[in-house]
Amino acid sequence: MPRSSNRQNNKIYRYMRMQKLLSLLATLFIVMHIGTANAQMQQASPVDNGKALVNPFMGWQLYYYSNVLDNYGSQLDPEDTVDEFPGIGVVFLRLPWSFIETEKGVFNWEIIDSPAQRWIEKGKQVALCISATENWTQQGTPQWVFDEGAKYYEVEGYKEVEYDDPVYQKAVDHFVKHLAARYDGNPRMAYIAIGHFGMWGEGHTEISTPIHGKKWGDKTKKKIIDIYRKHFKHTQLILSDDYAGHDNRVANAPITDYAFKQGISLWDCSILVQPRPRHWYHAEMAQQFWPSMPVVLEHEHYQGSILRGAWDKELLLQAVEDYHASYMSIHCWPRLVLEENRDIIERINRRMGYRIQLASAQWPKTIRRNEPFTIQSMWRNEGVAPCYMGGHPCFTIKNKKGGIVAVLVDDTFNVKDLSVDKPGKAAAMKQEKKFCVAQRFVNPKGNFGRVCPTGEFEIYFSVGSIDGTPEIALPYDGDDGHKRYLLGNITISE
Repeated sequence: MPRSSNRQNNKIYRYMRMQKLLSLLATLFIVMHIGTANAQMQQASPVDNGKALVNPFMGWQLYYYSNVLDNYGSQLDPEDTVDEFPGIGVVFLRLPWSFIETEKGVFNWEIIDSPAQRWIEKGKQVALCISATENWTQQGTPQWVFDEGAKYYEVEGYKEVEYDDPVYQKAVDHFVKHLAARYDGNPRMAYIAIGHFGMWGEGHTEISTPIHGKKWGDKTKKKIIDIYRKHFKHTQLILSDDYAGHDNRVANAPITDYAFKQGISLWDCSILVQPRPRHWYHAEMAQQFWPSMPVVLEHEHYQGSILRGAWDKELLLQAVEDYHASYMSIHCWPRLVLEENRDIIERINRRMGYRIQLASAQWPKTIRRNEPFTIQSMWRNEGVAPCYMGGHPCFTIKNKKGGIVAVLVDDTFNVKDLSVDKPGKAAAMKQEKKFCVAQRFVNPKGNFGRVCPTGEFEIYFSVGSIDGTPEIALPYDGDDGHKRYLLGNITISE
């Protein structure tokens, strides 16, 4: 074989060996890189503590006024907000219109604001329902409305207004306008129930109709709904299922469909009124509402439900599941309900509304200023309802004295998008977000970066607004007092 051919073969051989060597080195580099990366990462899987959460737009609601002004919550001492009842998030005020607008244009707002502030001071919310007909007092509609010519019926000692009377509807419009001017858009207002129609503002006339023989159709009901929708642009409105008919057991009714299309949610005020199988009526109807709006449940007066043999703890929990409820009433003396039902209350608290969990998180042990790094996290919702208000995950780096060093908000993900499922079945959603602490900016006059200390720090997780403000309580220990929860440690280097 010619020498030139041998030299050529040797070159090819050396080239192939070099390629193999380079390939091996590349492989080793990748393996070493991966190993180093893994060694530099740390992971945590926080454990749900099982405790009740007090969060916006969900929870147990304490009846302060249940129409009657000296009943239930109104009997509490001014400083008594029943803080030991786990999960109370709302105080519910249901009042006759006649006690608020005593004269035309003269409003007794004190009757609302005085009790409301007791719970607002504790970081909780308020819900309102204003009625126009009551069977425990002569009239829920102010006398000045009748003096202006509104028609009504005398029914066993109380007055029921003619709901389709134009004088009455004009007066309702006038009142709701002022009600909205005062409370619409107030973040402390959880919702407003559309009252002004039917007994106790609940939308039904079964108590009175058999006596005077008068019924009102959907046209009249829509008019009342329209008045509320015209004036309330921001605060959530709800409508009683009894607008559709007390015994109308349907998934869809024209009047509730009408409400749904206008962003008005459902309120079922007939839970455990009667024994099985009439324990409730409209779980099917709720399926239209709960994916986008909070559903409100009101159980029967507790002691009355017991007397009729209708009270059933497991059914109460089942109602929360079936309706995907965000709220449940405490329709009795709150401490009596707690004393006799603590077990089911605790179980309901782990399901009612939303319950946002951080299933796991991965983050680097050490990060460098001005260099990007990644935090991986898995999130799920173990409640029965979406977190309608939404919120963004945030990772906050703090020094040992509690000072905030860095705030890292995952603005690419909103917890309202988390799906809900049966207990223990909710799927976790994986998130991966790149962050950079103390990024430097280069220009002809020099390099500039935010002052950021180096050293070992603590990293916390939270869920809240897009600016990093925590807003949602999470089911974990290690709270810094501001709804941030300790995840672990992290080192910032040069």
